[in-house]
Amino acid sequence: MLGSLGRLNLTYSSSSGSCSSSKDYPSPRLSHPKLPSFPLLRHRVLSPPTNLRCGKLERDCKVRAVLTDDSSIMTVNEGETEDIGILRTDSNLEPYKDHFKCRIKRYLEQKSLFEKYEGGLEEFARGFVKFGFNREDDGVVYREWAPAAQEAQLVGDFNGWEGSNHKMEKGEFGVWSIKIHDFDGNPAIPHNSKVKFRFKHGDGVWVDRIPAWIKYATVDPAKFAAPYDGVYWDPPPSERYQFKYGRPPKPKAPRIYEAHVGMSSSEPRISSYREFADNVLPRIRANNYNTVQLMAVMEHSYYASFGYHVTNFFAVSSRSGTPEDLKYLIDKAHSLGLRVLMDVIHSHASNNVTDGLNGFEVGQSTQESYFHAGDRGYHKLWDSRLFNYANWEVLRFFLSNLRWWLEEYQFDGFRFDGVTSMLYHHHGINVAFTGDYNEYFSEATDVDAVVYLMLANYLIHKILPSATVIAEDVSGMPGLGRPVSEGGVGFDYRLAMAIPDKWIDYVKNKKDEEWSVTEISWSLTNRRYTEKCVSYAESHDQSIVGDKTIAFFLMDKEMYSGMSCLKEASPTVDRGIALHKMIHFITMALGGEGYLNFMGNEFGHPEWIDFPRDGNGWSYEKCRRQWNLVDTDHLRYKFMNAFDRAMHLLDEKFSFLSSTKQIVSSTDEEDKVIVFERGDLVFVFNFHPVNTYDGYKVGCDLPGKYRVALDSDAFEFGGHGRVGHDVDHFTFPEGIPGVPETNFNGRPNSFKVLSPPRTSVVYYRVDESKEENSTAEVVVGQENKEVGSMKHENVGPGVNLLSENSTAEVVVGQENKEVRSMKHENVGPGVNLSSDN
Repeated sequence: MLGSLGRLNLTYSSSSGSCSSSKDYPSPRLSHPKLPSFPLLRHRVLSPPTNLRCGKLERDCKVRAVLTDDSSIMTVNEGETEDIGILRTDSNLEPYKDHFKCRIKRYLEQKSLFEKYEGGLEEFARGFVKFGFNREDDGVVYREWAPAAQEAQLVGDFNGWEGSNHKMEKGEFGVWSIKIHDFDGNPAIPHNSKVKFRFKHGDGVWVDRIPAWIKYATVDPAKFAAPYDGVYWDPPPSERYQFKYGRPPKPKAPRIYEAHVGMSSSEPRISSYREFADNVLPRIRANNYNTVQLMAVMEHSYYASFGYHVTNFFAVSSRSGTPEDLKYLIDKAHSLGLRVLMDVIHSHASNNVTDGLNGFEVGQSTQESYFHAGDRGYHKLWDSRLFNYANWEVLRFFLSNLRWWLEEYQFDGFRFDGVTSMLYHHHGINVAFTGDYNEYFSEATDVDAVVYLMLANYLIHKILPSATVIAEDVSGMPGLGRPVSEGGVGFDYRLAMAIPDKWIDYVKNKKDEEWSVTEISWSLTNRRYTEKCVSYAESHDQSIVGDKTIAFFLMDKEMYSGMSCLKEASPTVDRGIALHKMIHFITMALGGEGYLNFMGNEFGHPEWIDFPRDGNGWSYEKCRRQWNLVDTDHLRYKFMNAFDRAMHLLDEKFSFLSSTKQIVSSTDEEDKVIVFERGDLVFVFNFHPVNTYDGYKVGCDLPGKYRVALDSDAFEFGGHGRVGHDVDHFTFPEGIPGVPETNFNGRPNSFKVLSPPRTSVVYYRVDESKEENSTAEVVVGQENKEVGSMKHENVGPGVNLLSENSTAEVVVGQENKEVRSMKHENVGPGVNLSSDN
């Protein structure tokens, strides 16, 4: 999120001293040279405080709800809270068993209450068919939860904003309602007309508010800082969008394109849902992403909040179009095979009174409000309101909100924003998480919020088993990404939020020779292997005004004058493009089980993001995407974009992101080289600024013949074409099989490669049994029409990379027409690069 937690520094214990009480776990899934192997994120495990077992936390485990009192609390079988699967995954959590029992008990009790009073959790989450505006028989029924109201009316265009003839009745639990009968066979409230909830509170003052469950809200664009109006949205069948395409299947690993519709135009203005669908979605699909994550979908009155100060939770942002337009976008994405996730904000709400949920706050008690009272209900860094997740109607509101977006708009999942703020009473403010388990399971933990998130994740996956749900959490709470059935919070993935901060530190503050490949590798692999992560080198956060994109940090002002292919690249530009490719690729390959990129960063978008505001004269100049940069053929932006496309296609073909096999076999500080395996691919990253290593020995698992799968130095990616793509690399056995200490860097086989400076090269193992008579489905060189004769030691004559009469389906490289003469040791004869298949 924008300004997430005030730019917290996430730190972990070092490899010595502070982790001495942790248990070492050798793991075949995640290993690392020179440092102990841990399958879990490195946390410090200390004795839990005694008050965790029976103090305030235990007292807080009573189910609190507006609907019920303590006498109605449901009982839960003790056995349901004893077998906690997450404790088997991480035995270091055993001292915190009481905490897990407490929150599981709360979760089960809440579900039981839903069964007793609401027909179950799934039915409870259909609040949108009861609250807000709904057609019932011969009229429209409007209901609103406002227990603090003394009187209430419905006003709008339909009654000239005079509510005396449309007074509402107060029912149980503070729910107001009214039915507006049709008139002469037509709805009394016309579609697309303005409406508001007018009520009198305890001070005798009447106020107008936008209905909490409103599906659409608009503002008069001709009036500066005008308040929003609620809009009754019920289009006739002829105007209602009908979905034509089903949801794409859930991918093995999400490759996510984070996008903001409003700033997606190349022009300095707000773009629309339909423009994004027609102009940007094809770009995303062409670059081989499989998922789009949409920001700023929920209505927010302040555009510069990046969509994070939500005012209307069920309404689509009207700046970019109507609800039907958003449906068109999602359907178009599905037609292209793209899944769509929504950035959902349930962590806080806009402080606005006139057009936000905060307008229902008139000094009532917290049980009669969406928010906590006093300081607990206010986020002092975000200047926003904080929810009471123990409140029955807050749970109805949010759980229904999730179901609404899934069913009405066919979203495929969510990215939950600000989860750290939800998980802890301190909201992560001025807290540097060190990895001590006591930081996660103590009186600081907001169990109400944890239980809500458990309910939310259970509901989402119950309604849509193929959903993808991601948590934006900087704390690293254990169990956040484990199933609810195991005692976890239930997210599918968490964002690896420490990674981008590490890259920004490197590109801003360190000289090339100061880059530590051990630290880079450790930062990328430092995670709980049983909880999946989505890695990213930069998201929208890293591009906000006051910061820069990675490309701009690397090349700065030379991006204005040095990106033309019509002249030789300067050392700064050559370095910048090379490192931009390497940083994003190693983050994808080593940093998690999914990958995310923010719109435009795939081609090295320059500068920063700055929304129109008073401080910049309300300018949209820095609130757009300059697609013309990547579309102009003589500019070097195309090289970074082509490499982004290639690395996604590499995963499409080899599924390395979803592989649990991840082994870092070498991090050589002197050579500045990282070698690792992901799946059966071997990755070689050379971060040295000048050194080329010929005949560089790399370890691998499986014996056989290896070929280049992806080469960041290929001409097609703005490289120098120094690596031969028609070279076969044959392995040699190393040491005694099954005895790692006798192997090379712990690997039973090895082969030799050429590794130029500032390059990343990936090698795949050829399935020789399928090699003959196969079509040339190669990774390198779609139009490798002309390959010069190559000379290698122990290598046969180089031949054309494509066999006669074969077709080429490629991952990398389109016009690698000229390959320089190379020398390698111990590689076999060069042959046609026909595929494993």
